This record gives sequence, structure tokens and C-alpha cells, in this order.
Amino acid sequence: MAEKVKEKKAVFITVEGLEGCGKSSVIKFLEDYAKKEGIKTQVYREPGSTKIGEEIRKILLDKKEMALSAYAELLLYLAARAQLIEERLKEDLSRFDIIICDRFYDSTLVYQGYALGLGGIAEKSVELFSLGIKPDLTLFLDVDVEVGLKRIKRKDRIESRPLSFHKKLRQGFLKLSRREPSRIKVVDASGSLSDIYSQVKEILAKEKISKCI
Repeated sequence: MAEKVKEKKAVFITVEGLEGCGKSSVIKFLEDYAKKEGIKTQVYREPGSTKIGEEIRKILLDKKEMALSAYAELLLYLAARAQLIEERLKEDLSRFDIIICDRFYDSTLVYQGYALGLGGIAEKSVELFSLGIKPDLTLFLDVDVEVGLKRIKRKDRIESRPLSFHKKLRQGFLKLSRREPSRIKVVDASGSLSDIYSQVKEILAKEKISKCI
């Protein structure tokens, strides 16, 4: 049985979005902004950030693995997340002030649950294998599907899926944001990076996270 998470100290922020939405830029902005203020910050990515997680990531994104079943895909994402939580996250939540993660369980609910049709199975699996950890704030970077995909030069296995799949992703994220409006904040990622950063800073201020970052 998994150990309990130590007393939580960090504000846990996750950044979600469609392909080509600018997640990496926003995460770098958050990290730089926090460190400039002397805030003890850690950044992760999903899947990844552990040796096992990075190996799983290679399988999941490799275009040679196009035949990977939806169930196998779900299990691999869950395995990478469980490893990250057990190996690093549950300890770091008590050691850092801010933890930023490039994707977390909302991506599983949307990519495998909604777009791949695994629904309740994905919901139950996420509940089990997130091991009680939930983000304090999630930023969903929303952009027109076709605009986002045009920003990507070399597409991986997930990015190479049909346009209909990516449209379902957007529907799924917006559905989640309506279900949990207090946690999931929608950011219009169609404009310039400076405009996106301004929206993010405004959200942090409203959520009273700006005092930590």
C-alpha cells in the first residue's frame, strides 16, 4: 500500500492544453517568475520526470507505436504518473513552495477518457492512481485546434492523430473546466505570449497565489 503524502506545503499548479497551445512557454514563464521572487520551485512533466517515466514517454510518443491499444495507453500513462508521485512528488510537496507540472490527470480524463472513449474506466483509474494528490490550480490553455496543430513542425504519435480526435480534446477540456471552475481556469492561448502571460498573472492574483509566486 502506498505511503501517505507528508504534510503538504507546496502550491501544486498543473498546466494543461491542446497540442501546440504554448504550455512549455507558460511553464517557463511561471518557473522564471517564481525563481526571480526567491520562491522554491520544482517543475515536472507528464509522462516523465523519472527514469521509468521517461522510458514510458518514449513508447507513448513514438510514431512506430501507432497500434498501441487505448487500454494499454491508459495503463502506461497511469504507470508513469504513479512512479512520479511515489518517487518524487509526494516528497517534494513538503519540500517546495511551488510545484508546476506539465500535464497531470486531467489529460488522462480528456485524452483517454473522453477522446478515446474510455469514460468511466479512465475516471476510476485516475481516482485510484493519483494516490490522493490533486492540483490546487490548473491552467487550461485554450486555442483553436487547427491553429495549435499548425504550430507543430514534427508531430509525435499523439499529435499525428486525426483532426476529429483533437477537436474532441478541446471539447473534453472545456467540459472539465465547467465541471470544476474553481480549480480549472481557461486561458485564451490564441494571442501573443505577452497576452497569455498577462492572463496567467491575473489568474494567480485572483486565486491569491501571486503572493507565493
